[in-house]
Amino acid sequence: MALCQDLSVALLSIHPEYANKILNGSKKVEFRKWMFSNVPSIVIIYSTSPVSLVVGFFTVDGIDASDPVSLWGMYKEVAGIKRSAFNDYFRGAERGIAIRVGKVHKLLKPLPLEELIGSKRPPQSFRYLDFDLCSKMISSNLASA
Repeated sequence: MALCQDLSVALLSIHPEYANKILNGSKKVEFRKWMFSNVPSIVIIYSTSPVSLVVGFFTVDGIDASDPVSLWGMYKEVAGIKRSAFNDYFRGAERGIAIRVGKVHKLLKPLPLEELIGSKRPPQSFRYLDFDLCSKMISSNLASA
């Protein structure tokens, strides 16, 4: 599928509460403690247990790296996370990133991870995917959020 050509795609494991907030538009950034070696153009959302399904994807509008205090200051209004949970996540971290969520797409029928990557084992934090896997997921199983 043309949408995936020349794009970097990453599969991210995201807790169901935050995956749902991304899909419904109330969470506009995804925070992480590490930086990608190759910044993705598309992030595929794997909603972790108890959902354990690929539920959608979003385009990446950009990534900001900074100390957690600055990240909170920049994104608290669209973070979709409580300050206490944010602080717990970044406890002891000197730097973090905010992945800015672009256009969000929800799958009409969420996919078992095995259908997408041939394995039931989710990525600990993220995994790069090849374009063929992206095309397979996007094909006809799509509804814009």
